[in-house]
Amino acid sequence: MTKLLFLQGSPRKGESQSVQLARAYLEALCDINPDLEVDTLELWDTDLPAFDGDKAAAKMTILAGEQHTEKQCTAWDEILAIADRFIAADRYLIASPMWNSGIPYRLKQYIDLIHQPNVLWTLDPQTGYHGLLRDKHATLTLTSGVYSQQAATPAFGVDHHSTYLRDWLNQAGVTIVDEIRFQPTMLSENPAEDLKKARAQAVELAHSHGRI
Repeated sequence: MTKLLFLQGSPRKGESQSVQLARAYLEALCDINPDLEVDTLELWDTDLPAFDGDKAAAKMTILAGEQHTEKQCTAWDEILAIADRFIAADRYLIASPMWNSGIPYRLKQYIDLIHQPNVLWTLDPQTGYHGLLRDKHATLTLTSGVYSQQAATPAFGVDHHSTYLRDWLNQAGVTIVDEIRFQPTMLSENPAEDLKKARAQAVELAHSHGRI
């Protein structure tokens, strides 16, 4: 059975337009794939630990090829428990508004927790990073208040939003990444109609993905 992990990066829940786009996509995908297992992770309702000194020390111990201390083992087990849920999914659906040209800090915290050596990637000193995820697929639903791909940049913002998410996923080994955008949301002359069009694009993309 295919498993999809739905990451909600906005604290606005159903009021979030990025979440609305993601749900339009997901509903259409589930209609086509009624056996699809969906795991929803609302990051703002999830107890995410700080990536503190013990966890950072455990990471550096792995990079040095050394053994964890008992304290580091406990810290690393906490990391693995969170990362295992991500790794267990076959597909990812990530809803994220743009905050200050980037992603919401809660989503960044989640990524900082799970994107670890020997978990999502390895590092070869000669050839660089190698992602450990295989045969995964991601869909991003992206919104921004002022920035759009057609607007002048940096006057109307800079996209460290989609680029960051894509680069992170690629580094982890997820190379198939689709996007659905509603941008801009604040400067649109007809936001309701533009959101409707974006939702239609989300449904169309789900249909193009077909059976999974």
